[in-house]
Amino acid sequence: MSTGAPLAQQPAAPVRFRRNADRLTEGQLQTLRGAFQSVYELDDDRGYGYHAGIHGLPLPISCENAHGTPYFLPWHRAYLYFFERALRDRDPNAGLVWWDWQTGPNRQASLPGPYAKSKADGRANPLYSAKVTKLALQQGKQGGIQVGATTKREPGSPTELPSREEVEDALERPQFTDFSRTLEGLHNRVHGWVGGHMGVIPFAAFDPVFWAHHTMIDRIWRLWQLRHTGATPPAALLDEALPPFRMTVRQTLSVTALGYDYAVSTASSQVTVRR
Repeated sequence: MSTGAPLAQQPAAPVRFRRNADRLTEGQLQTLRGAFQSVYELDDDRGYGYHAGIHGLPLPISCENAHGTPYFLPWHRAYLYFFERALRDRDPNAGLVWWDWQTGPNRQASLPGPYAKSKADGRANPLYSAKVTKLALQQGKQGGIQVGATTKREPGSPTELPSREEVEDALERPQFTDFSRTLEGLHNRVHGWVGGHMGVIPFAAFDPVFWAHHTMIDRIWRLWQLRHTGATPPAALLDEALPPFRMTVRQTLSVTALGYDYAVSTASSQVTVRR
């Protein structure tokens, strides 16, 4: 299964760099689209529906215990790690990308280019929308939540998105739980800004842009780790498991041990990840 355990002492693969979604070469973009399309076509635990469903519906697996807790960042780092492995199972050159949703002084922001258009090269763009599994739709309806069978978005005003100053404020917080709580608040606003399925947490991960959003969140945590060397989640949490993943909080702390890093930092962070 894709949710097996990595060895935290050794890289799961040679270190690769996750890139800005809006700065991909044409070849990198084609690889990303192809990998998403490939996992859409699988209906077992290697496929998109299985991985998207881990975040909420269908039950019994969900992220309920990860939100609003100190597990928020480690749980989602594990989640991204195993989904990225699923993409690389289909194409060894595939990898997650991040959406820089920060707004600058003019407060202009939009969906990342590769995810914004319904068509790409004359065909349906696999990064624009995805199908929601029937079981997730059924369970949602039983719980009073009805959404469409294909993901939709309803982007709001750019003023609703976090600013660079707000991200910088989060990065300056030296204590992990304070940083995590602040960053999760910014994260919530991005979900709300995108709207549609992204605004309904049990269905959010079915939207392909979910993964670019959460990769940005993971990237900000990485920048915080570089700025606050040695700072970690509370010691009592480090050996706690992150179900359904066979991974502990401690095993999420080193991105390079997990086989990845980030290609470019934000200008405001004054940290360069790749040299």
